[in-house]
Amino acid sequence: MSLYHDAARFLSPSNRQSGSLKTQVFGNKDLKSSPKQVYAIAAEASQWSPILAHVVEKSQLLQHERKLTPSLALLLVHDLLLSKSGIAASVTHPLRQAVTRHKARLTAELTKIRIKKGFGSINELRNHIAKVDVDETEGKAPSAASPKQVQHPRWARINISKSTLDDQLQTTFAGFEIVDSLEQILLAEPATKILYVDQHIPNLIALAPATDLSKTAAYRKGYIILQDKASCFPAYLLDPKVEDGVCLDACAAPGNKTTHLAAILKSQDRTRGKARIWACERDKVRAGVLSDMVALAGCQDIVTVRAGQDFLDLKSEQSPWNEVGSLLLDPSCSGSGIIGRNDGHTVTLPSTIQNAQMPERSRKRKRHVKTNSKTIADKAGQEISQPGDGPIQLQARLKALSAFQLRLLLHAFRFPNARMISYSTCSIFAEENEHVVVAALQSSEAKQYGWFLHLRDEQITGMKTWPVRGDIQACQHRLADDISGAEQIAEACIRCLPGTKDGTQGFFVAAFIRRCQKVVSAVDSNYSQMGSPVMASPMRDSSAVEEDEDWNGFSDSN
Repeated sequence: MSLYHDAARFLSPSNRQSGSLKTQVFGNKDLKSSPKQVYAIAAEASQWSPILAHVVEKSQLLQHERKLTPSLALLLVHDLLLSKSGIAASVTHPLRQAVTRHKARLTAELTKIRIKKGFGSINELRNHIAKVDVDETEGKAPSAASPKQVQHPRWARINISKSTLDDQLQTTFAGFEIVDSLEQILLAEPATKILYVDQHIPNLIALAPATDLSKTAAYRKGYIILQDKASCFPAYLLDPKVEDGVCLDACAAPGNKTTHLAAILKSQDRTRGKARIWACERDKVRAGVLSDMVALAGCQDIVTVRAGQDFLDLKSEQSPWNEVGSLLLDPSCSGSGIIGRNDGHTVTLPSTIQNAQMPERSRKRKRHVKTNSKTIADKAGQEISQPGDGPIQLQARLKALSAFQLRLLLHAFRFPNARMISYSTCSIFAEENEHVVVAALQSSEAKQYGWFLHLRDEQITGMKTWPVRGDIQACQHRLADDISGAEQIAEACIRCLPGTKDGTQGFFVAAFIRRCQKVVSAVDSNYSQMGSPVMASPMRDSSAVEEDEDWNGFSDSN
């Protein structure tokens, strides 16, 4: 029963923690149950809460069973009526009995609201809930003529450290139809058993939005990893090579990108055993999550987790850090590109009535609890965005974030034997993306250490063919009147836009390549014959990249 008590705290109105539900659950150190189980039941119950709150109220469950809280009632009724395995507690447990003895009435109320909303079965209602938010009152059934909404697909990366795409197609996805386009996935019913093999990232598949892989053996054993397509871009663009030396993931937790790097390197190094990845995570708790992820993915033989290690404290000129040949840098950001991040976590709870005999027309309206989406970076740097801020507060935050991000990127430039760096954010704001890239190119470190932008024509095939590129106007803003330079930089940058038919979250990635080590004049604003600018005209607002801000830690996004 601890599972339900753990989950209930995240649905309770008294739980006013900041951040997304996922961040709250996986960042909580006091859970007695598995965070994955807690998150799964809390998220599912929240999705169903407008319906279940109505069912609980109509059945007067809370009036008959005083030991139940609204949150516990929501979770227990969900599993009683909707979970295949039922309530995860002993049949003699008092809280389980408090719900099961009302099963007939609860089932009847669920049937009534299902029929009133125009759905012929629970599966039809389930599909509807997976596609859109159900109206919090007894709303009408959606019109059959209404157009289908574009969904965000369920992305899964086949972990080639343990399996292959062919193996998974023949086992885990044996009953799935392979379709020819991503659009078929986006427009499908949420639980349809179809999949699309991505054309940009190797070993990545898209599934219908409500596809649940969490209970499959492949997921539990680490053969497949749930990872948004855009989140796969940094490791794939970096394209690390075993012969280049150690690959360093500077901001590694929770580990999706780390394990993707490992899969890429292990595919090159099946027999030699020379591939090495160092994964830094300054927060020791989150480093534990990272270690678990690395172990599950089967890449602990080449990944060394540096728990408690702040990337900015690394002495790049000293051993062993001078062995680093490539760096993946995915620092704290606003998280503004994450789908659902700015919408908050919404739960509809059943109301508690003091008098069970109160006429129905006098009953209180059920409460709607929306977790506070305003957050600031805590000591672990887990959340940055504050969607409720006004323009002034937002600009102040973006200014501070861009300073942190540039500081990290310039530190990466100082690693003497590095040849490639990927820089990425899950942000839609130019201040964290193109502005940081241009500032880095204009820096003395780029001149001194010979860093250039990795041009589109040089990028690995899947990234070269990705159609959405950087914002030219955002680049030009930092380059004054240098239009050709802005176009060149924007073309080298890669963007993903949320809520489009590309099926990705909002994301940005660019790569830097080291071509020479000689010091270039700090006043030279010309472009080299290699085609990538190192220094351009001064930025219009140099204060946007101040480096004297306090450090906010790392992000857990994607």
